[in-house]
Amino acid sequence: MNKIITLTVNPAIDKSTSVDGIRPNSKLRCNIPVYEPGGGGINVSRVIQELGGTSLCMYMAGGPTGTHLKKQLTALNIVQQVIPISGWVRENLAVTDTKNNEQYRFGMPGPMVEESEWKSALMQLDTVLSENDFLVVSGSLCPGMPVDFFAQVSKIAKKNKAKYILDTSGEALIKGANEGVYLLKPNLGELATLCGINEISYVELESVAKNFLKNNPCEILVISMGPQGAMIVTNNEVNYIKAPIVFQKSTIGAGDSMVAGMVLALAQEKSIIEMASYGVACGTAATMTEGTQLCKKKDVDQLNKWIIENSETSRKFKINKY
Repeated sequence: MNKIITLTVNPAIDKSTSVDGIRPNSKLRCNIPVYEPGGGGINVSRVIQELGGTSLCMYMAGGPTGTHLKKQLTALNIVQQVIPISGWVRENLAVTDTKNNEQYRFGMPGPMVEESEWKSALMQLDTVLSENDFLVVSGSLCPGMPVDFFAQVSKIAKKNKAKYILDTSGEALIKGANEGVYLLKPNLGELATLCGINEISYVELESVAKNFLKNNPCEILVISMGPQGAMIVTNNEVNYIKAPIVFQKSTIGAGDSMVAGMVLALAQEKSIIEMASYGVACGTAATMTEGTQLCKKKDVDQLNKWIIENSETSRKFKINKY
């Protein structure tokens, strides 16, 4: 299997708890919190481990929370490479209101990162990557980091002939995608941002996706549509993957689980359809777990079987790039 490296520049300790009703100006009695390692790339590495694969988990971390994060990943037997920074790893909070079955998610911005620190991340990445490696960069930037950081990562990936998978948002996504990626997994809002439009309806989604791929340096575009599944666009075909209906407990980590399933399938040299189907199965399985938990392999296997059995014949088309 080809090597998988994940990079997380803004990791987190994800803390989740529950309370019997949320009211303003009141002392709310919470249940015992659960602490889990989080942040896009770290979540991807955790899911790959759960699915029986391996990866090198690279991340920037500092402070007592950074030490806590390292201990958690060590306990999960995840191979890791810490890029030291002076700032403390952030702590996110998810609170479930059990009375109304509603979840409240509070995401923190992360520590201020110095120029020497984020440049160290780029240098370490350059020494780790090899030809045909899969590099997954997922999550947000920390304050102090340049908005073109993911574009700089793209240049390093191209230099080392690695396959770059980017999963982020906003201006950082635009700049990273413009520099070039192997695979993108935007949702409808993120695809609209990439295309410079306000919104995309399901009716026009296919034409917008085709046009994006025609005019941008990207080999595989996987558009996440939540409960509706996903649409996959490559240079010569479009495929729709239908997601099974499940009882959702939390959507936290669904996107990261989907990316993990896809990159693991690619590293195992699965087909594009198999890759996307497995990714949808992982993303859907993640919604079946509570709080900040990610997908479970037994759920993924059952859902993937259902997707394969209920798949429709793919529709193909040709794109003239010249």
